Amino acid sequence: MVISASVLLGACTHEVKKTENTSPLIGRTEIKVSNGLMTPEVLYSLARVSDAKLSPDGSKVLYGVSFFSIEQNRGNRELFVMNYDGTAKKQITETPKSEQNAVWLKNGNEIAFLSSESGNSQVWIMNADGTNRRRVSNYEGGINGFILSPDETKILFVSDIKYGKRVVDMYPDLPQATGRVVDDLMYKHWDEWVETIPHPFVASFDGKMMGEALDIMQGEPYECPMKPHNGIEDLAWSPDGNLIAYASRKKTGLEYSLSTNSDIYIYNIATKETRNLTEGMMGYDTHPSFSPDGSSIAWISQERDGYESDKKRLFIVNLSSGEKQYLTSAFDYNVDDFQWLPDSKSLYFIACKEALTHIWQIGLDKQIRQITTGQYDYTSMDAVAGNMIATRHSMERPAEIYAINAQSGEATEISFENKATLDQLAVGKSEPRWIKTSDGKQMLTWIVYPPNFDPTKKYPTLLYCQGGPQNTVSQFWSYRWNLQIMAANGYIIVAPNRRGLPGFGQEWLEQISGDYGGQNMKDYFAAIDEMAKEPYVDEERLGAVGASYGGFSVYWLAGHHQKRFKAFIAHAGIFNLEQQYLETEELWFANWDMGGAYWDKSNAIAQKTFANSPHLFVDKWDTPILVTHGELDYRILASQGMSAFNAAKLRGIPTEMLVFPDENHWVLQPQNGVLFQRVFFNWLDKWLK
Repeated sequence: MVISASVLLGACTHEVKKTENTSPLIGRTEIKVSNGLMTPEVLYSLARVSDAKLSPDGSKVLYGVSFFSIEQNRGNRELFVMNYDGTAKKQITETPKSEQNAVWLKNGNEIAFLSSESGNSQVWIMNADGTNRRRVSNYEGGINGFILSPDETKILFVSDIKYGKRVVDMYPDLPQATGRVVDDLMYKHWDEWVETIPHPFVASFDGKMMGEALDIMQGEPYECPMKPHNGIEDLAWSPDGNLIAYASRKKTGLEYSLSTNSDIYIYNIATKETRNLTEGMMGYDTHPSFSPDGSSIAWISQERDGYESDKKRLFIVNLSSGEKQYLTSAFDYNVDDFQWLPDSKSLYFIACKEALTHIWQIGLDKQIRQITTGQYDYTSMDAVAGNMIATRHSMERPAEIYAINAQSGEATEISFENKATLDQLAVGKSEPRWIKTSDGKQMLTWIVYPPNFDPTKKYPTLLYCQGGPQNTVSQFWSYRWNLQIMAANGYIIVAPNRRGLPGFGQEWLEQISGDYGGQNMKDYFAAIDEMAKEPYVDEERLGAVGASYGGFSVYWLAGHHQKRFKAFIAHAGIFNLEQQYLETEELWFANWDMGGAYWDKSNAIAQKTFANSPHLFVDKWDTPILVTHGELDYRILASQGMSAFNAAKLRGIPTEMLVFPDENHWVLQPQNGVLFQRVFFNWLDKWLK
């Protein structure tokens, strides 16, 4: 518990509209790409498509597009509507405040959404064409997300409540004191000091104004949804509007820091009673969803307490009998999202298999079929009235919306939000390669080539080290670790799905736990050594880059690479594992992946982990290294990066450090993002070109 008192974009021009007494609007940037190559400025000019939803009759698509201004150093999100075939596209909002959480109402005649136009985030409604915009809530604490009941007479929403005491509560005569008194763990989380937590509220709704709100977890000091990554998807209405399902980890402090054991709860609106649906299921239980007939609930469940990267299993429970069924027991991959079909007898779901993320279908008889195929990642879906849409991206293209034939899997792009820019870009080809590892396994490795690749030339080459550590190197698109911009700068990228990544079965995934600095590092060497044999790879100009666990990997490689590499870049990486064990906040992660506390000399797994800490091998460092970190990163503190930089400097190793005082584990602000890319490539070019 805590107690506490328009600029030119390279060759791009950006025309900004002004509105009276408001911030300048941020909209689509018309851009002319110099030399057909991706630059940081081009990357930030791309529109970011998200949250596509079909209208109740399946005929229209509602979605959001985020635009960014480097000059204003911020982004803004607007709403669009189009027909299912992509025709009649219309931007229905144009405001300086972002519109979020948009949903269809009144059989598709109206749209509800969140906006902070009135000062803090509230629920607004407008006609489906964007007219008659009006605010329908005035909740003092603001609203983070919402779902309307199926009959649209009630609203379930999330708002932050006060957590713990402040110094001023204890000492009213010290209102300007800035100190915090801490008496338990989880006093900080990812990028915030924990002084508020989200709670779910329910209120009546007559279409004009929200009624008085009731906290359905009144008096409980627990999060719902669970921070930092979960949202409104952790709450659901029953079809009759009488029940609410929600996911919560009902723990605080030290207990919270050591456990991932959340549960699915059912709240009865009439009786105000709550019951635990998953008691005795010890891992994360999230994403509850009632079947259309109201007889069952499906959710995503992980089996083991303390293992945040355990297999994500699709479960259903019969609400009358209490019988639970593990639907994906024969499917050795994670279920990342799902949706019931109208018959309540089958579900669509999204899953990554062998570094490709696709849409699948499963019946209550456990029969599974894959719907979509191809070298893509599908990241969201929605199916209504026989129509299906999905967002997808790849290493070559950012996210767009596609209409999907659920029988054939045929996908047709319908949004084209980035077509004008993408048509000007030369794209670096990405291709899979299966590489033999040191223990005789086959490892899928993505190779990304520079645009206009010439196999008769030699290219500097980068080993991309993935973070997580349990995040698949799939066909991802990133606005920080973007492989296309690396390729556009003349580098070949080698991106291995080393040990410890999902999408290749549980054995491959789980090998990394307790083996930091072990087989997964040998996997990295296998990938770069194999590619170094190619005539177009210049083995005298190899670099290694990565963030988070990828940053740890870079620090470890720096002490073990035997002169393979000529340059390193580590962002938000773990340098000292003992330091990390005591500095991080989610101790379940450290206990599971590192094996336990470093002072437990009887724990052979932990001792092996900590003996492989990168800081113990600084005496072997001999290669230039760039260190970057954010000071609001409470997952891996900036002291880790500073320690690595200081060590390199003391050893006489060419080094540089980029510190962001106002960024967390990620680099989110546009100007900081551009700065990151510029420093990144300045460093690589200095040592590899």
